[in-house]
Amino acid sequence: MEYRKKAFVSGASRGIGRAIAEKLAKEGYDLALTCEKNIEALQAFARELEQTCGIRVLALATDMGKAEAVEAMGKQVLEEFGTIDVVVNNAGISVVGLVTDLTAEEWQRILDVNLSSLFYTTKAFVPAMVNRKQGVILNISSMWGRVGASCEVAYSATKGGVNAYTRALAKELAPSGIRVNALACGCIDTDMNRGFSEEEREELAQEIPLGRFARPSEVADAVYNLIDLTYVTGQILGVDGAYL
Repeated sequence: MEYRKKAFVSGASRGIGRAIAEKLAKEGYDLALTCEKNIEALQAFARELEQTCGIRVLALATDMGKAEAVEAMGKQVLEEFGTIDVVVNNAGISVVGLVTDLTAEEWQRILDVNLSSLFYTTKAFVPAMVNRKQGVILNISSMWGRVGASCEVAYSATKGGVNAYTRALAKELAPSGIRVNALACGCIDTDMNRGFSEEEREELAQEIPLGRFARPSEVADAVYNLIDLTYVTGQILGVDGAYL
């Protein structure tokens, strides 16, 4: 029986995570998908992928910002699949507003979900990857992690941390045959960016040299292409339409 690769994608109930899951499913990957709140939607999506792509999908309600939850999830996934070939850390949140209005609780929550979750999935999945001397980790970052965004200080800080974490982990895991990269996304047409008015969206699109927001499927294509670039690791790939 032909081996079918396994991938983990966090924050997969909508937006970029959903698009990545759909792309990997079409390419024949079995999937372990998580979300925090929209588990019914994720389960329905999982059934759809199983039926249309002939793969196996685990849909798990997991708070990626909590170490114990990720540890339990990781054990369940490895018990079911035996191994994970690709880890996509996509779960992320943001709070828009002045940093002086940000509460300590909001700061900590953004830090936990956007950055600490990478450490938790590393602990959960990397030992098995090291044993097999192969694996790919892809972190969904942001262009604001490179230059910072006004009124998104916490989000920018965590994505800057994601970039540094990616580079450092890539060096640490390269001798074990594991590659680690990140995608610094620009303006993607997802729910997170639909808080803008139509006028604001048009103004922002005009600032992008390609003249439009990216589709989630385009980020998914970039993820899939990076998986196969066997000599690329420790890189932060800009997916921003030349905005930066």
